[in-house]
Amino acid sequence: MVSEKSQSNDNQFSLSKENYILLAIGAVILIVGFMLLAGGKAVNPNDFYPNGDPSQTPEIFSFRRITLAPIVILFGFFFEIFAIMVNPDSKIIKLIFRTK
Repeated sequence: MVSEKSQSNDNQFSLSKENYILLAIGAVILIVGFMLLAGGKAVNPNDFYPNGDPSQTPEIFSFRRITLAPIVILFGFFFEIFAIMVNPDSKIIKLIFRTK
């Protein structure tokens, strides 16, 4: 027969509510990063450079797609790792969620 103490442990989640909230925030950051990466449709998908001129496709090589979006995506992945690893009783969680 299973003791009452072990039954109560089976009903608990492995992460706290704060961790799941941080995971959701990280998912939103990742979605924003991938949205920043999207776009830059070429007129002819068979020609990467129309007429062999790369200056005719500047939207593909914009700052937003080449630099900003990958940085936001990497930050989102690091934020997800932080959300999983952080202890719910740590000072930073108490500061973010203003708990005592």
